[in-house]
Amino acid sequence: MVAYTELFSSFLRRNQIKLNEPMSRHTTFGIGGAADCFVMPETIEELQKVIVEVTKANVPFFILGGGANLLVRDKGIRGVVIYTGRLQSIIHEGNRLRVAAGVSTAKVAKTAMEHGLSGMEFAAGIPGSVGGAVVMNAGAYGGEMKDIIEKVYVLDENGAQLELDRDALDLGYRHSCIPEKKYIVTKVVLELVPRNEAEIRSEMKELNEKRAEKQPLQYPSAGSTFKRPEGYFAGKLIMDAGLRGYQVGGAQVSEKHCGFVINKGDATAADICQLMRDVSDKVQAQFGVVLEPEVKMIGEF
Repeated sequence: MVAYTELFSSFLRRNQIKLNEPMSRHTTFGIGGAADCFVMPETIEELQKVIVEVTKANVPFFILGGGANLLVRDKGIRGVVIYTGRLQSIIHEGNRLRVAAGVSTAKVAKTAMEHGLSGMEFAAGIPGSVGGAVVMNAGAYGGEMKDIIEKVYVLDENGAQLELDRDALDLGYRHSCIPEKKYIVTKVVLELVPRNEAEIRSEMKELNEKRAEKQPLQYPSAGSTFKRPEGYFAGKLIMDAGLRGYQVGGAQVSEKHCGFVINKGDATAADICQLMRDVSDKVQAQFGVVLEPEVKMIGEF
């Protein structure tokens, strides 16, 4: 068995290393078994050292940001979960924001507004970190991260730093090359445009009111459960299949918005997965449309 504490103790404090950490504490679903080891580097240099050590020891690792768009299975995660949420800095440079990966998308949107910079309004209500938003090219209400990214700084599997411009990221619908190339986002530079702060605030308020009206924000979820099939809306297909309120254990298709699967309070990852399979099978049987999960699933059953 790997002596995880010894692996990192030369450069991380003891309170930056947790063993058998329940992942339910770190996902917006509020679901997930324990990670063997959970580490919380506070600087890019510490993150680099963590990557070097796990690579040298041949230990599997997973990079965790804000825990949105993620389902951790019930037996948890073998190896090391590397939490980037302590990488926290925002530097304002003219029309640009230079943002560390762990900063929440909501905080970035608020900071942009305070500097009279427009472009992040769509992301004000998106949960999770800006690093995660870059990885999946998060979007809502007609905006996407690819519209505002100028460049991204990443580490490769060996801890070497790379700088990628927007074109190198292969950004598409809920896609970037970052997972395929096993890169780890450390910073992103956002290029925004000047706009009156009051107008930005008004638009963000309007979008957040729309979210509250249409989405089941009072329940834990991972956001939209399925990707949007070309030519369709996943939520409408699920509703038309008669699955509004459909439940497996503690998991339920939201009655408010059928595109969301929610944790009613005691859902397991197995409940969520079974419900997703049922929904996908019934939609395909009725409409011939294959629903592809937007939620990333990791860990063991």
